[in-house]
Amino acid sequence: MSADLPPLLGESPAFRAALEHVSRVAPLERPVLVIGERGTGKELIAARLHYLSRRWDRPFVKVNCAALPETLLDSELFGHEAGAFTGATRRQIGRIEQADGGTLFLDEIATASPAVQEKLLRAVEYGEIERVGGRTATVDVRVVGATNADLPALAEAGRFRADLLDRLAFDVVTLPPLRARPEDIPPLAEHFALGMVRELERALFPGFAPPALAALRGHDWPGNVRELRNAVERSVAAADPDQPIADIVLDPFASPWRPRERRPALEPAEAESAVPEPAAPDGEAGGILEAVRAFEATKLREALERHRFNQRQTAQALGLGYHQLRGMLKKHGLI
Repeated sequence: MSADLPPLLGESPAFRAALEHVSRVAPLERPVLVIGERGTGKELIAARLHYLSRRWDRPFVKVNCAALPETLLDSELFGHEAGAFTGATRRQIGRIEQADGGTLFLDEIATASPAVQEKLLRAVEYGEIERVGGRTATVDVRVVGATNADLPALAEAGRFRADLLDRLAFDVVTLPPLRARPEDIPPLAEHFALGMVRELERALFPGFAPPALAALRGHDWPGNVRELRNAVERSVAAADPDQPIADIVLDPFASPWRPRERRPALEPAEAESAVPEPAAPDGEAGGILEAVRAFEATKLREALERHRFNQRQTAQALGLGYHQLRGMLKKHGLI
């Protein structure tokens, strides 16, 4: 990675406040925790902490703690001596030593095992590490950890070392989810769309049509900026290159042929109790249910249009919870 600051786009007050927090804490030679939902850009923030620090010209080393089992993570972080275990034919320098003088970014730090946490504590507290096989080394590393988990709750439950948390949490940068910065959605979407247009070697980007912008603003974005990027890029790739993008493909799994999970076979007693009641002979019950369903769908559609497809505003206007509204929209095929 170059020594340039990573691109972070957004002008919303919540996002600007987070960046200002990063700028204040970056020059300090202390550990930092970056907390945020998936897809909020925790790795980009960690890189910004590094490149705004006095360590900017030293290594920035990244480790995903969730990607490796305990034994491999231990060896990956701390290294090992030759003969430390079967297959260890030579000494290996761990990621912490590779980051000496620079910054070590530990993504998904909440998944590290208690044994790894104990060794991390010593590295953070005393600058000492012990390679697998017994050799001790001294390092000068700034640790930046990231997670979407509630670390204080995990520490209280005994699932994360409280003393390690105390040491890492010199300062905590909490990133706002995309739904808390709706004004950033259109410029982010345009940025990702332009990148996809260049990748596809198209002459120009015709922009987003109003229905597409409404869909972008109305979606809750549980996957945050990563989900937004995927949705925009797949929509650009699927669109007519000469027409403004009208449809945003939010769910790539949406299909009438999508496989459903098989339900287990019922036990005989359960099967008897599951037999439905006979339908009304004149069919009136079915007619009433269809009428109610159609009325409900119409009211939902009208409310969405009134609130420009903003689902949170629609739910509030209808006196529903957000997830309750989402369930009803899915039921009627409106999303």
